[in-house]
Amino acid sequence: MKKTLILSITTVLILILALVSINIKKTSDLDESDIVEEKKEKVLSKKEIEENEINDIMNSLSLEEKLGQMVIVGFNGYEVDSDFRDLLESYKVGGVILFKRNIKNSEQLLNLNNNIKSINSKNKLPLFISVDEEGGRITRLPEGSTKFPSNKVIGKENDKDLSYKIGKQIGTELNNFKFNMDFAPVLDIYSNPKNTVIKDRSFGTDSEIVKKLGVATMKGLQDSNVISVVKHFPGHGDTTVDSHIGLPVVNHDKQRLDKFELIPFKEAINNGVDAVMTAHIVLPNVDKSKKPATLSETILTDILRNELNFSGVIITDDMEMGAIVNNYGTKNASVEAIKAGADIVLMCHTKEKQIEALEGLKEAVNSGEISIERIDESVKRIIKLKRKYDLNDIKKKNN
Repeated sequence: MKKTLILSITTVLILILALVSINIKKTSDLDESDIVEEKKEKVLSKKEIEENEINDIMNSLSLEEKLGQMVIVGFNGYEVDSDFRDLLESYKVGGVILFKRNIKNSEQLLNLNNNIKSINSKNKLPLFISVDEEGGRITRLPEGSTKFPSNKVIGKENDKDLSYKIGKQIGTELNNFKFNMDFAPVLDIYSNPKNTVIKDRSFGTDSEIVKKLGVATMKGLQDSNVISVVKHFPGHGDTTVDSHIGLPVVNHDKQRLDKFELIPFKEAINNGVDAVMTAHIVLPNVDKSKKPATLSETILTDILRNELNFSGVIITDDMEMGAIVNNYGTKNASVEAIKAGADIVLMCHTKEKQIEALEGLKEAVNSGEISIERIDESVKRIIKLKRKYDLNDIKKKNN
């Protein structure tokens, strides 16, 4: 009896050891691909978490709040006036741009931006607080700030490290005044000596120099936690008409753009640019519809999005410039820009036209001319960018 019991126990133990051995072998047999796949699942889960957080924010927004995110506005004066306050409180606009007309001195500018942020704090999303600070003649910062050289001067030095340091210092000073977005650097190549609107704002006439120095400046801005918006896509360097006044026409074909104008923009995209500003120029040999780039699906979606693989935010140049307002009207043009692939329309001056744009977009969605899915695509990109630069810590604010 005892022998039989001992034999049974021994048999059970042998079976247990055999099973353990098999399991150990199975575990040890996991190859590298299994481990890589497991890691991939962890990475994907992080992306899914981020996507879920963004979707939570999206679900909390009304249509009006979503459309507000798709407009950046300007206003007059050194203080927040009733018109701008209404745009913040009633229309929930997503950003503001300041000019010299808004900046008196350092103390006033800091107080203004802090006041803007305070008024907007009741809204669900923080603001892009933006400015054109290129250096040279395009400067907005108050007296006492660093006077940065023009891109033309930097281009003559042709020093990548210098460009980066200048970009970083511009970003640092903008940060000090609570700006978080700079419409710079200019990536246009100055290929037409009759071009007065670009001129010394360009790093030069050579695509490689513009590419190298422009991307270095962009990196400097980003590393100081300022969003760099490169401009003016697909290239405003070979024009004679100033798009602030009229509508320039450039007769280059796609092949020419690939070999010249697009080179700096391709490099910026490959190096992680966050936002691109459009040009109000017509390229009839690229888009047969003869719409300006800002309103061209061929240029913004087919080329910039699909061909160049740009997944960031597309912002129009000011829709109150002569090239647009005199030929298309701001309301219609704002709708056409979003349909073409833009995410944000920039409206720098007039409250009436800013509201026209917002109402035009709302009408287009309600009529089915623009789908809500198309609106959501843009708003998600905007939220991702605001999260990336931790504007008012969106994640915490919405948890």
